[in-house]
Amino acid sequence: MRYRMHVILLSLCLIKVAWPLPQGAPTTACQSMVPFHGGIQPQAGISPYTVAPRREGNKVVVTLTSGLGVPFQGFLLQGRTPDGAILGEFDSSTINEGHPLDCAEPADSITHNSPNDKSSINVVWTPPREYEGPVIFNATIAQAYDTFWVGIESNLVPITKRGANDPTFNFPTEPSSRTPPNFVPYQPKQSSTEFDPFYDGCAVNKLCFGAPADCVSSKSCKAVVGVIVTGDRYDFELKADSNAAWVGVGLSDDDKMGDDSVIECVKRGNGVAAYMSYTTAPNYGAPRLANPQLGIQLLNSSLVDGTIYCKVRRDVSTNVNGRFYDLVSGKYNLLIAAGSSVKPNSVSFHDIVYLASAEPQALADVSALAAKSKLLIRLHGCFMLAAWLGTASIGILLARYYRQTWVGHQMFGKDMWFAWHRTFMVLTWALTIVAFVLIFVELKAWSGENKPHAILGTVTTILCFIQPIGAYFRPHPGTPKRAIFNWLHWGIGNAAHIVAIVTLFFAVKLTKAELPEFVDWILVAYVVIHVISHLVLSVMNCVAERSGENRITSFPMKDLGGSGRTSAYTDRNPDAPFSTFRKFILAIYIVIVLIIVIALIVITALAPIEEAWSNLKSSVTNRN
Repeated sequence: MRYRMHVILLSLCLIKVAWPLPQGAPTTACQSMVPFHGGIQPQAGISPYTVAPRREGNKVVVTLTSGLGVPFQGFLLQGRTPDGAILGEFDSSTINEGHPLDCAEPADSITHNSPNDKSSINVVWTPPREYEGPVIFNATIAQAYDTFWVGIESNLVPITKRGANDPTFNFPTEPSSRTPPNFVPYQPKQSSTEFDPFYDGCAVNKLCFGAPADCVSSKSCKAVVGVIVTGDRYDFELKADSNAAWVGVGLSDDDKMGDDSVIECVKRGNGVAAYMSYTTAPNYGAPRLANPQLGIQLLNSSLVDGTIYCKVRRDVSTNVNGRFYDLVSGKYNLLIAAGSSVKPNSVSFHDIVYLASAEPQALADVSALAAKSKLLIRLHGCFMLAAWLGTASIGILLARYYRQTWVGHQMFGKDMWFAWHRTFMVLTWALTIVAFVLIFVELKAWSGENKPHAILGTVTTILCFIQPIGAYFRPHPGTPKRAIFNWLHWGIGNAAHIVAIVTLFFAVKLTKAELPEFVDWILVAYVVIHVISHLVLSVMNCVAERSGENRITSFPMKDLGGSGRTSAYTDRNPDAPFSTFRKFILAIYIVIVLIIVIALIVITALAPIEEAWSNLKSSVTNRN
């Protein structure tokens, strides 16, 4: 009998410990806002609940709710100054689900009356009569005894002294951030994500992969996925920055997009929805399944300052569009992507970021996952820059303005200008063809981006390809068809160069290029230098043409309609007037173009250059 009484008493004690504080939070939780729930730690993920203040005159109406409709059982709510001091007074008579708690002053906090499920709480808060300045409302909200979030913040609320004629302000419903456990007073927000809780556990107890490459280590991903495996439960956490309307992760058999199973998290109103979709090739679409919730369950999500977060549990085994996915025994490449817009039944193009992992890996393996190499993309960009900003520009300038320069000097049996022109244009042809082949080897399909870069690049390559063929079969000087060749050669060459420059401008906007916006201004600088050089040299030719005895025998535009430049080859006159000045202009032009080309090649090779520069500074700082 005595033994049974001990068992009963022990059971009652355990029940009391496990019961989620029916009378609300005690005063011992006032400062830290951390409830004592048998040693259970607060949730590390982003809270599904919001603290939304709405100012009405000298008072503030504070609403605790969930944009996803998730009920909660307990709460503790306080108003604090930016340095963490508790202030103000709650009017508990406005609700029947809470009562005041005296922490620093009477009724300066409010907590729940019972552990019954609540969909939302509205309460009126009054500031001290003489207080003027910002207030932040902080809440601890318990979804259940073992699931609670600590220090959920509202936006800043400006408070003026009582009695002022204040207007009514409406504040966003999303909280500005979530404070970590053991409440820390408000501090100005920084752009750095160094303390982002999403990255806690990466490479320790969860597999993390984000874009751009190597962003997980610096905690600066534009889009990131974390895979947490607990027994037979596979949970996918997804997050994207405030510019994104959606973020998704694909499971792929290779490092290419197409025929992949995708979990996508999409902004929907003030919340986030999760869907299953399937990528198609070669148009890179991602239509949702007929049953878009097939095999997935949304566990948690939030939309804080526009940042998407969701946690989705996926079934271990799923059959998607006839393909079987086994998360236990299968190895997959991860594809992470984010975009700025959505369609009614699918996401739009991943215009913010896209990255594939280099090798397939078991999802339970938490070791670092390397990104797919972008070497071919980088080489494509570098070769095109070298060809059309460098060799083509110099070769065109030589052919147009330097036919009567270095007269009497030859290289490989040809006039100096022609030998160098041919050398530079052969390099242009070779670099362009190689770059064109490289990008198709990389993509193995037509570009999926809805931008004219791919079309214009193809036009440039075709014009470049046929130009030397026409030059090889050019008629001899003095023949009737020479004028036709002159016009065609001039027109095709200049058209290819102009289209190529326009194509480079469109390349700056490509997601895969990862180029900073200021590259546009470097390209503009090149165009200005190129145009000014042509104008100066054209004026010099016009002046030289009128100089009398030493007339230029090969003024370019004038001679295009002629049968040939016979005099240029038979009359070996001295260099045309202003030859030294033309050489000086050419030297300056080559130096400036070389600087521009080298700068753009470095930016392209190290793209995204912002992350490369940030990593370099961090490395130097750590060494010091």
